Amino acid sequence: MEAASFIFSLNYLELEKQEKKIKDMKVGIVFLLFAAVCESYRILCIFPHQMKSHFDVFEPLLKELSARGHDLTVISHFPQKRKISRYTDISLKGSADILVEAVSLNQINPSRIDKYLTSRFITRFANIVCQKGLSLPAVRNLHQDGCKFDLVIAEFFSSNCFLSLLNQCRVPLIATSSCELLPWINDFFANPDNPSYIPIVFMDYYKMGFIERLENAFLYMANKVLYEYFSVWDANSAAKANFNVQNVERFAFNASLMLVNSYFALNRARPFVPSIIEVGGIHLQEPKQLPLNIEKWINESKDGVIYFSMGSMIKGHTFPEHKKQAFLRAFGRLKQRVLWKWENDTMPGKPDNVMIQKWMPQFDILCHPNVKGFVSHGGLLGTTEAVHCGVPVVVMPQFGDQHTNARALEAGGGGIVLDFHNIEEDTVYRALKTILDPEFNKKAKQLSERFRDRPMPPLETAIYWIEYVARHKGADHMRTAAVNMPFYQYLLLDVIAFLILALAFTIFIVYHTIRITCGMCCKKTQKVKKS
Repeated sequence: MEAASFIFSLNYLELEKQEKKIKDMKVGIVFLLFAAVCESYRILCIFPHQMKSHFDVFEPLLKELSARGHDLTVISHFPQKRKISRYTDISLKGSADILVEAVSLNQINPSRIDKYLTSRFITRFANIVCQKGLSLPAVRNLHQDGCKFDLVIAEFFSSNCFLSLLNQCRVPLIATSSCELLPWINDFFANPDNPSYIPIVFMDYYKMGFIERLENAFLYMANKVLYEYFSVWDANSAAKANFNVQNVERFAFNASLMLVNSYFALNRARPFVPSIIEVGGIHLQEPKQLPLNIEKWINESKDGVIYFSMGSMIKGHTFPEHKKQAFLRAFGRLKQRVLWKWENDTMPGKPDNVMIQKWMPQFDILCHPNVKGFVSHGGLLGTTEAVHCGVPVVVMPQFGDQHTNARALEAGGGGIVLDFHNIEEDTVYRALKTILDPEFNKKAKQLSERFRDRPMPPLETAIYWIEYVARHKGADHMRTAAVNMPFYQYLLLDVIAFLILALAFTIFIVYHTIRITCGMCCKKTQKVKKS
């Protein structure tokens, strides 16, 4: 009887396998038919910035486009390790230093003056990439071969020198931004960027009083001037030297669309013209299985786990000793376990509830249900991942957009800001206890629900609009009439000047009319008196 039952089980399993094979074949046939009827586009993708986190934002988009049948040629510092069908790399490796674990914490200056020079800081990297990247044989060949593409996707960040490739390729351009819009990018789309209520990306304000608005306005103008003076000049110099192309900024002003890695539920509400599409969280995919040692460490913690990482660019192990000890003592007072991304093999004085490792799958960890908190530097990728997973954050912003991300997260109820330069054991402990409070966790979950509640996932949104622009061979109809409008017309300075002149002329006429009338009346009165 048992033998018969066993044979029946084997037959049933075999039948299940056959049904699964038939089902997979049907899915494959449907996919092939779908691919056959969908139009395939040849897309040139330009991502020349050497910070890996910037490329990580849009890498899933590029892979998905190739998976959907489009032919991609990708210029970047980060070629694929494994060959991908319909995905061709043009590597910039060697033309500039890769910005991974490149910054020590003791190199970061807490002075506020650094915010005024951030644009100059990032344009220095751009200048190196422009001078050396455009001279690489593969890039020069791409320019000489003429246009083989239907569409160009390019990151708009610190320089537009690689847009000189569009001189040979008059096709629609889609821009991307891995962070909130930088001050000078708004100009390319005539997007409202009023500094009276929109803090620029380098600020650490959410709602601004008079002093904050004054500083924001000054910072807004200073960064635009620095960009125009340094980045535009450097880009034009490199383009002219390598391809004899002048005024590369004109290509940026012709962009059909901008995909920006922000979303109002997290990054605050602000106006956007139709040609700017928010796709915040575009890099997020389904969490993967954790490495066994990390999964075991998390699962065995009865009170949950805190994850600690300072991102890919900062060397986490360069923590000043007294600040590291403050964290270790604070962690030692907690019931929770801690996962700390630490680039060294050892950490003297580490308590038993702390586990260190050089690399950890951040998103997969944050989405584990037993992870209760995150200690972060405020990078947009990590912030977005924490919000998506509903994990509250202690944020220690260092530079760039991290201050803005931290304040936006705090305002949304997803975290609190901890001043890195005034860290003590008690301040760290209080911050950790705050985010571990169930009520605070509830706020973080509510923020996560608002962030995830959308008509379409961000990746699907981006692909729809990319294919939309390709189908219609551009999207000039999505651009407002303000693009390329002289600033005096955009700000109505000519209208204001006309009204002032008209008012002055009217006052002049009225004044002289009254004067003449009064004079004539006075003369008549004098004549009457004499007579």
